[in-house]
Amino acid sequence: MKKYILIYITGLFSLLGYAHNPDVSTTMFVEKENNIWVLQISSSLTAFQQEVRTHFSETPYKTPEEFQQMVLEHIKNNLEISYNNGSKITFGKGIVKLGHETKVVFEVFGIPSNLQSLQVTNTTFKDIGRSQSALFIFKDGFSKDQFILNNENEHSLELKASGNKFIESNKLKASFNSTFAIIIVISLLAFSFIVQKTILSKVTIE
Repeated sequence: MKKYILIYITGLFSLLGYAHNPDVSTTMFVEKENNIWVLQISSSLTAFQQEVRTHFSETPYKTPEEFQQMVLEHIKNNLEISYNNGSKITFGKGIVKLGHETKVVFEVFGIPSNLQSLQVTNTTFKDIGRSQSALFIFKDGFSKDQFILNNENEHSLELKASGNKFIESNKLKASFNSTFAIIIVISLLAFSFIVQKTILSKVTIE
């Protein structure tokens, strides 16, 4: 677990300049021992406050505890993670750690060890202009993958396991299409060469 944390911190060095920027958040999905997973969402306190004011305007919070409960509810309403055949994860009890950089941690259940695909949709901060979230996936035996959720992909990604890493499905499809196109070109060239050779043979015989 310590090595995951170190890798996570290293991966965030490029984002240090944006630590208090409400446009930027991180979502970390980590496999611990015995197939237990932990989900952590981090962003500036300002970002969480803005979302809570937007979605709970009719019932404003009066205490930090009420604010924390609204944050947890908001995330559960706007974060959806499913796997393999579309089965959804189950959220355990969440914890909100308030600060300039506020962190929300959930234990999640129901994820099989044979994880073949992940579908992640996180619209927690969609009301903030130019919002983008770095998604980190730390699974035992897999490379430490990082992806970006933003307005361009509608804060949603479909990932497929390929070897020991996760790849965005559209990129995997694009790679397949490119390979298929190359095969077609090679086949056409080979066919053209065979036809040309046959014609030349006939001309030589005549």
